[in-house]
Amino acid sequence: MTGAGAFGETMRDPEEAKRRIDDWAAGFARKAERYKAAQERTEQLRLTASSPDGTVRVTVGADGVVSDLEFGSRTRTIPPEELARMVLATMRQAQSGISERVADVMREQLGDEDPQTRTTLLDSLRNRFPDPEDPQDGPPEPPEPTPPPAPSGGAGEPPAGGTTPDRRAGGGDPEEEDNTPW
Repeated sequence: MTGAGAFGETMRDPEEAKRRIDDWAAGFARKAERYKAAQERTEQLRLTASSPDGTVRVTVGADGVVSDLEFGSRTRTIPPEELARMVLATMRQAQSGISERVADVMREQLGDEDPQTRTTLLDSLRNRFPDPEDPQDGPPEPPEPTPPPAPSGGAGEPPAGGTTPDRRAGGGDPEEEDNTPW
């Protein structure tokens, strides 16, 4: 290479080129260590939430997975459906703090480094674990179920006798027909 510029000048001095490559490699090694430390700190995060009355207590990791679930003595008197709702609501409350805690770890370990990656990661966490108190952050409402189209004749009609043959090997549970992939 012949031409002005830092790279062209470096190529004329092999010692300077070697020093720059070593500095570049050392910078990557330091960056890798900071990211490794951030990953280790993130993996150690635990977030705990309790139901408003203290009956349910849920702890989750930074990945949102429940690592501990505790019930108070009152759970014996709560109908199972209500208890299930309490567990899920408390779990979502614990999960909603994940993005903030991961942001704290990233700020401590990485400073202002790599803002685009940080934004992408934290946006992903906010979408996966929205704040249940914020109606705009809540999970989307499930779509209304649509009835399957009526058979129009031909291959879609059941055979004579009015029953549909079981297409699964070995028969199967008729209640499972809605889960058929075809």
